[in-house]
Amino acid sequence: MFIPTRDSTLRLTPPYITVGLIIVNCIVFVYQITLPPEVLSEWFHGYGLVPARLFSGGLRSWLTLFTTLFLHGGFLHLAGNMLYLWIFGDNIESTLGHGKFLLFYLACGIIAASTQVLINPNSSIPMIGTSGAISGVLGAYLLRYPHARVKILFWFFLFIRQFWVPAGYLLGIWFLLQLFNGLGSLGFQSQGGVAWFAHIGGFLAGFVLLLVLEPYERKRIWKKLNRNY
Repeated sequence: MFIPTRDSTLRLTPPYITVGLIIVNCIVFVYQITLPPEVLSEWFHGYGLVPARLFSGGLRSWLTLFTTLFLHGGFLHLAGNMLYLWIFGDNIESTLGHGKFLLFYLACGIIAASTQVLINPNSSIPMIGTSGAISGVLGAYLLRYPHARVKILFWFFLFIRQFWVPAGYLLGIWFLLQLFNGLGSLGFQSQGGVAWFAHIGGFLAGFVLLLVLEPYERKRIWKKLNRNY
Protein backbone atom coordinates (compact mmCIF):
# COMPACT_ATOMS: atom_id res chain seq x y z
CA MET A 1 0.00 0.00 0.00
CA PHE A 2 1.30 3.46 -0.78
CA ILE A 3 0.13 7.06 -0.55
CA PRO A 4 1.73 10.25 -1.91
CA THR A 5 2.85 12.73 0.73
CA ARG A 6 4.35 15.63 -1.27
CA ASP A 7 5.74 16.63 -4.66
CA SER A 8 8.84 18.48 -5.82
CA THR A 9 7.12 21.13 -7.97
CA LEU A 10 7.24 24.70 -6.70
CA ARG A 11 4.05 26.72 -6.98
CA LEU A 12 4.20 30.23 -8.42
CA THR A 13 1.10 31.58 -6.66
CA PRO A 14 -0.73 30.90 -3.37
CA PRO A 15 -3.26 28.03 -3.74
CA TYR A 16 -6.35 30.00 -2.70
CA ILE A 17 -8.84 27.91 -4.70
CA THR A 18 -7.28 24.59 -3.72
CA VAL A 19 -7.44 25.48 -0.04
CA GLY A 20 -10.97 26.84 -0.47
CA LEU A 21 -12.16 23.62 -2.11
CA ILE A 22 -10.65 21.56 0.70
CA ILE A 23 -12.37 23.72 3.32
CA VAL A 24 -15.76 23.52 1.60
CA ASN A 25 -15.51 19.73 1.26
CA CYS A 26 -14.59 19.40 4.93
CA ILE A 27 -17.45 21.67 6.05
CA VAL A 28 -19.96 19.65 4.02
CA PHE A 29 -18.58 16.42 5.48
CA VAL A 30 -18.79 17.70 9.06
CA TYR A 31 -22.43 18.59 8.40
CA GLN A 32 -23.03 15.13 6.91
CA ILE A 33 -21.83 13.28 9.99
CA THR A 34 -24.33 15.17 12.15
CA LEU A 35 -27.24 13.70 10.16
CA PRO A 36 -29.14 10.61 11.37
CA PRO A 37 -28.66 7.57 9.07
CA GLU A 38 -32.10 7.83 7.46
CA VAL A 39 -31.64 11.55 6.78
CA LEU A 40 -28.13 10.95 5.44
CA SER A 41 -29.53 8.43 2.96
CA GLU A 42 -32.02 11.02 1.74
CA TRP A 43 -29.19 13.57 1.56
CA PHE A 44 -27.15 11.30 -0.72
CA HIS A 45 -30.18 10.55 -2.92
CA GLY A 46 -31.10 14.22 -3.07
CA TYR A 47 -27.68 15.75 -3.74
CA GLY A 48 -25.73 12.79 -5.12
CA LEU A 49 -25.90 11.99 -8.83
CA VAL A 50 -28.40 9.23 -9.61
CA PRO A 51 -27.87 8.32 -13.29
CA ALA A 52 -31.34 6.82 -13.80
CA ARG A 53 -32.93 10.07 -12.65
CA LEU A 54 -30.73 12.53 -14.54
CA PHE A 55 -32.83 12.78 -17.71
CA SER A 56 -36.21 12.60 -16.03
CA GLY A 57 -35.83 14.53 -12.79
CA GLY A 58 -35.78 18.10 -14.11
CA LEU A 59 -33.38 20.89 -13.19
CA ARG A 60 -32.67 19.58 -9.69
CA SER A 61 -31.32 16.33 -11.11
CA TRP A 62 -29.00 18.21 -13.46
CA LEU A 63 -27.72 20.28 -10.54
CA THR A 64 -26.52 17.08 -8.89
CA LEU A 65 -23.73 16.98 -11.49
CA PHE A 66 -22.36 19.87 -9.42
CA THR A 67 -23.49 19.04 -5.87
CA THR A 68 -22.17 15.48 -6.01
CA LEU A 69 -18.64 16.93 -6.18
CA PHE A 70 -18.84 17.97 -2.51
CA LEU A 71 -20.19 14.75 -0.96
CA HIS A 72 -18.17 11.90 0.51
CA GLY A 73 -19.09 8.49 1.83
CA GLY A 74 -16.74 8.46 4.82
CA PHE A 75 -13.67 9.97 6.41
CA LEU A 76 -11.16 7.88 4.42
CA HIS A 77 -12.96 8.81 1.20
CA LEU A 78 -12.66 12.48 2.10
CA ALA A 79 -9.10 12.28 3.40
CA GLY A 80 -7.78 10.48 0.32
CA ASN A 81 -9.39 12.94 -2.07
CA MET A 82 -8.25 16.00 -0.16
CA LEU A 83 -4.69 14.68 0.10
CA TYR A 84 -4.46 14.27 -3.67
CA LEU A 85 -6.07 17.67 -4.21
CA TRP A 86 -3.57 19.33 -1.87
CA ILE A 87 -0.48 17.67 -3.38
CA PHE A 88 -1.35 18.13 -7.06
CA GLY A 89 -4.01 20.84 -7.16
CA ASP A 90 -1.83 23.74 -6.04
CA ASN A 91 0.51 23.33 -9.01
CA ILE A 92 -2.31 23.21 -11.57
CA GLU A 93 -3.87 26.25 -9.92
CA SER A 94 -0.50 27.99 -10.22
CA THR A 95 -0.35 26.99 -13.88
CA LEU A 96 -3.86 28.13 -14.82
CA GLY A 97 -4.53 30.96 -12.40
CA HIS A 98 -7.18 30.97 -9.68
CA GLY A 99 -10.33 31.62 -11.71
CA LYS A 100 -9.47 29.28 -14.56
CA PHE A 101 -8.47 26.56 -12.13
CA LEU A 102 -11.87 26.67 -10.45
CA LEU A 103 -13.63 26.41 -13.81
CA PHE A 104 -11.20 23.64 -14.81
CA TYR A 105 -11.88 21.69 -11.61
CA LEU A 106 -15.67 21.92 -11.89
CA ALA A 107 -15.60 21.09 -15.61
CA CYS A 108 -13.48 17.99 -14.97
CA GLY A 109 -15.85 16.88 -12.22
CA ILE A 110 -18.95 17.33 -14.38
CA ILE A 111 -17.35 15.57 -17.36
CA ALA A 112 -16.20 12.75 -15.09
CA ALA A 113 -19.69 12.25 -13.64
CA SER A 114 -21.22 12.41 -17.11
CA THR A 115 -18.83 9.71 -18.32
CA GLN A 116 -20.01 7.37 -15.58
CA VAL A 117 -23.64 8.14 -16.45
CA LEU A 118 -23.01 7.24 -20.10
CA ILE A 119 -21.49 3.92 -19.04
CA ASN A 120 -24.31 3.02 -16.65
CA PRO A 121 -27.34 5.26 -17.33
CA ASN A 122 -29.84 3.01 -15.56
CA SER A 123 -28.14 2.91 -12.17
CA SER A 124 -30.28 4.04 -9.22
CA ILE A 125 -27.30 4.17 -6.84
CA PRO A 126 -26.19 7.73 -5.91
CA MET A 127 -22.72 8.59 -7.16
CA ILE A 128 -20.84 10.82 -4.72
CA GLY A 129 -17.36 12.25 -4.37
CA THR A 130 -14.98 14.65 -6.01
CA SER A 131 -12.53 12.03 -7.23
CA GLY A 132 -13.56 12.64 -10.85
CA ALA A 133 -12.55 16.29 -10.59
CA ILE A 134 -9.32 15.36 -8.83
CA SER A 135 -8.63 12.81 -11.57
CA GLY A 136 -8.74 15.78 -13.95
CA VAL A 137 -6.10 17.48 -11.82
CA LEU A 138 -3.95 14.34 -12.07
CA GLY A 139 -4.33 14.24 -15.85
CA ALA A 140 -3.26 17.86 -16.11
CA TYR A 141 -0.33 17.27 -13.75
CA LEU A 142 0.87 14.32 -15.84
CA LEU A 143 0.83 16.51 -18.94
CA ARG A 144 2.39 19.59 -17.37
CA TYR A 145 4.86 18.11 -14.85
CA PRO A 146 5.76 14.57 -16.02
CA HIS A 147 9.34 14.91 -14.76
CA ALA A 148 8.42 16.15 -11.29
CA ARG A 149 9.03 13.79 -8.40
CA VAL A 150 6.47 12.63 -5.88
CA LYS A 151 7.35 11.34 -2.42
CA ILE A 152 5.32 8.29 -1.46
CA LEU A 153 4.90 6.39 1.79
CA PHE A 154 4.97 2.64 1.18
CA TRP A 155 4.13 0.01 3.74
CA PHE A 156 3.64 -3.73 3.73
CA PHE A 157 2.98 -5.14 7.20
CA LEU A 158 6.05 -3.98 9.20
CA PHE A 159 7.97 -2.78 6.15
CA ILE A 160 7.62 1.03 5.92
CA ARG A 161 9.62 3.23 3.59
CA GLN A 162 9.44 6.66 1.97
CA PHE A 163 10.95 7.34 -1.43
CA TRP A 164 10.65 9.60 -4.47
CA VAL A 165 9.23 8.44 -7.80
CA PRO A 166 8.77 10.31 -11.10
CA ALA A 167 5.27 11.77 -11.40
CA GLY A 168 4.98 10.41 -14.94
CA TYR A 169 5.41 6.83 -13.72
CA LEU A 170 3.15 7.21 -10.70
CA LEU A 171 0.26 8.89 -12.51
CA GLY A 172 0.66 6.74 -15.61
CA ILE A 173 0.35 3.58 -13.50
CA TRP A 174 -2.58 5.15 -11.63
CA PHE A 175 -4.44 5.75 -14.88
CA LEU A 176 -3.75 2.24 -16.16
CA LEU A 177 -5.17 0.81 -12.92
CA GLN A 178 -8.34 2.88 -13.35
CA LEU A 179 -8.65 1.68 -16.94
CA PHE A 180 -8.05 -1.96 -16.00
CA ASN A 181 -10.55 -1.86 -13.14
CA GLY A 182 -13.06 0.07 -15.22
CA LEU A 183 -13.02 -2.47 -18.04
CA GLY A 184 -13.22 -5.26 -15.48
CA SER A 185 -16.29 -3.69 -13.87
CA LEU A 186 -18.36 -3.61 -17.06
CA GLY A 187 -21.48 -5.67 -16.53
CA PHE A 188 -21.34 -5.20 -12.74
CA GLN A 189 -22.11 -1.48 -12.54
CA SER A 190 -25.53 -1.97 -10.93
CA GLN A 191 -23.79 -3.28 -7.81
CA GLY A 192 -22.25 0.09 -7.01
CA GLY A 193 -18.70 0.49 -5.77
CA VAL A 194 -16.01 2.71 -7.28
CA ALA A 195 -17.03 4.82 -10.28
CA TRP A 196 -13.98 3.84 -12.33
CA PHE A 197 -15.17 5.50 -15.53
CA ALA A 198 -15.64 8.79 -13.69
CA HIS A 199 -11.92 8.60 -12.87
CA ILE A 200 -11.07 7.77 -16.47
CA GLY A 201 -13.29 10.50 -17.91
CA GLY A 202 -12.02 13.09 -15.45
CA PHE A 203 -8.37 12.23 -16.12
CA LEU A 204 -8.78 12.55 -19.89
CA ALA A 205 -10.79 15.75 -19.47
CA GLY A 206 -8.02 17.29 -17.38
CA PHE A 207 -5.43 16.33 -19.98
CA VAL A 208 -7.40 17.90 -22.84
CA LEU A 209 -8.56 21.00 -20.94
CA LEU A 210 -5.01 21.84 -19.93
CA LEU A 211 -3.98 21.71 -23.60
CA VAL A 212 -6.67 24.31 -24.28
CA LEU A 213 -6.27 26.57 -21.24
CA GLU A 214 -2.61 26.47 -20.26
CA PRO A 215 -0.63 28.03 -23.16
CA TYR A 216 -2.10 31.53 -22.78
CA GLU A 217 -2.08 31.45 -18.97
CA ARG A 218 1.54 30.34 -18.83
CA LYS A 219 2.62 33.24 -21.05
CA ARG A 220 0.62 35.68 -18.90
CA ILE A 221 2.17 34.46 -15.65
CA TRP A 222 5.75 34.48 -16.90
CA LYS A 223 5.32 37.96 -18.36
CA LYS A 224 4.06 39.13 -14.98
CA LEU A 225 7.01 37.51 -13.17
CA ASN A 226 9.50 39.01 -15.60
CA ARG A 227 8.07 42.49 -14.99
CA ASN A 228 8.62 42.03 -11.25
CA TYR A 229 12.34 41.23 -11.60
